[in-house]
Amino acid sequence: MKSMMKKFLLFLFAFQFALVSFGQDGGSDQQLAQHYYDNGEYDKALIYYEKLYGENPSKINFMRYVECLTQTGDARKAEKTFKKHISRQQYKQEFEILFAKFYEEQGETGKANDIYRDLIDNLQPSSSSVVKLYNAFKAQNKSDLAYETLVKGRKLLKKSYPLNYYFADYYGSVNETQKMIDEYLDLLEVHRSYISDVQRILSRQIDFSEEESSEYELLKQSLLERSQKNPSSTTYAEMLTWLFIQRQNFSAAFVHVKALDKRLDARGQYVYNLGNICIENKDYSTAKRCFEYLKNGKDELYARRAENALLNVRFLQVTTQRDFTTAELNETIQAYKSTLDRVGKSPSSLPLILEMTHIQAFYANNASEAIATLTDALEIRGLSLMQKSEVKMQLADIHVLDGDIWEAALLYSQVDKDYKFESIGHEAKFKNARIFYYDGEFDYAQSQLDVLKQATTKLIANDALNLSLMITDNYGLDSNYIAMNWFAQADLLIEQHQYDRAFTYFDSIVREYPAHSLGDEILMKKAHAYQLRGEWSEAINMLERLLKFYSDDILADDALFQLGDIYENHLLDPDKAKEYYRRILFDYKGSLYTAEARKRFQKLRGEGSLLD
Repeated sequence: MKSMMKKFLLFLFAFQFALVSFGQDGGSDQQLAQHYYDNGEYDKALIYYEKLYGENPSKINFMRYVECLTQTGDARKAEKTFKKHISRQQYKQEFEILFAKFYEEQGETGKANDIYRDLIDNLQPSSSSVVKLYNAFKAQNKSDLAYETLVKGRKLLKKSYPLNYYFADYYGSVNETQKMIDEYLDLLEVHRSYISDVQRILSRQIDFSEEESSEYELLKQSLLERSQKNPSSTTYAEMLTWLFIQRQNFSAAFVHVKALDKRLDARGQYVYNLGNICIENKDYSTAKRCFEYLKNGKDELYARRAENALLNVRFLQVTTQRDFTTAELNETIQAYKSTLDRVGKSPSSLPLILEMTHIQAFYANNASEAIATLTDALEIRGLSLMQKSEVKMQLADIHVLDGDIWEAALLYSQVDKDYKFESIGHEAKFKNARIFYYDGEFDYAQSQLDVLKQATTKLIANDALNLSLMITDNYGLDSNYIAMNWFAQADLLIEQHQYDRAFTYFDSIVREYPAHSLGDEILMKKAHAYQLRGEWSEAINMLERLLKFYSDDILADDALFQLGDIYENHLLDPDKAKEYYRRILFDYKGSLYTAEARKRFQKLRGEGSLLD
């Protein structure tokens, strides 16, 4: 019994060894073939590829085998192998084109041309056959034959299948822009549903950011001519609107959108959507034209929407551009009051109340009226707990501005208690920690900030981490405490818009402690203050100085991002903005701003329908 078991185990071991050896041999054939082929030893590689092709006639084995035959001078056998392989294929076009190329390499252009001609002459009247042959010729850089295929295909298919897309693709590849444009627009005449696809393709083909783009002019002229010839069609009007938006010529887009809206009887939807696109692109003047047009229109729904949107535009102009006169500011506040008088104070009108009081407090120097309005707003019937918390947050921010930091702390604490695990609660806890930081209670402030480092809200976690690191790096010794205390008081003064007093503290730190580690923080805070005042050149000067003297410190990438943002959104200089975003991507690869900088850089570089 033991003897039989022993024999069985020996047999099993031998069988397994044979399987392993077989697998290893198969693997070594492929590896040796690849090794000799990569080293140009085609005579040695041929032995293995002949065997591999016999066992598995895959495309890669076939191509390597034929090349080895050719390289070792056996063109006749290579030719026979081609013919035999093609006869076995169900879809032969690709291999027939490769066979023709083989003949070309052998100097037998006549035979090659016969294959090409046969492929085109025997083209089947099916869209798949035409497209496959076109793509096969294109893959082999046979542009002329690819074009012939399309011409023959158009005759065969007539109107059953539009080949416009492929003709346009061909014309684009040979730089015949006008013909490319014509094909895409002809396609829209047959199938208007392709409009989004055509817009997406054209946005890749044409550089809309170039000032004097001949392609842009050709497309604009073609659309204008077709629009005039087909006044009843909305397709070309919509394409023109899209074109002007790509070029950020929103004023021209507004003219076309009004006409398009009337033709489609869209009640104002196109104009409203254009207004929102203008807001996204910081063209507030055209946005106002859109919403004023709708406000004075006949459709009540869009008139109401436009009225609120107009107020939002005014709010954005004040809070982002920071370029306004006292008269314009008063006019904006009065517009909010008029709307609130008409619609009444209710949960639905709360966003208008929050915007108005923000402008009153932070830009019109009227914190007391804003506080009174928000205190009354807390009594509005029907407010949700979240809405009350939003009011309390704004009320607390304004109390900080007005100098009553402990009343602000009370309100922040209430929101923190009500929403401990929500983003608004994290924001309240962070702002409450800042109150203690302003007051010089650095240890307590840091204990609160340490809790927030784990906050689910990334922005709050980063803010908490940055403030905590700043305290850690600059607070400790007696001299550090004095400097840190002055810095915190200056930081509070900036929040209260008392910029000159804040700068006095900053200058005192630099004068009394010239080598203090707060140097980069002071430049950053001054830059922030200048941005709040809309003094962009001064802000740029501070940020550039920070980069010059503290390029290896933690705030360098912050400075680069802020410079990019200033040039992109305030000075409207996309080229300069791209420079700063690019520096983050290449010089500060571990920066927290990397993802956002890449997104903005790609948008400015131009990578990536009005009716939604």
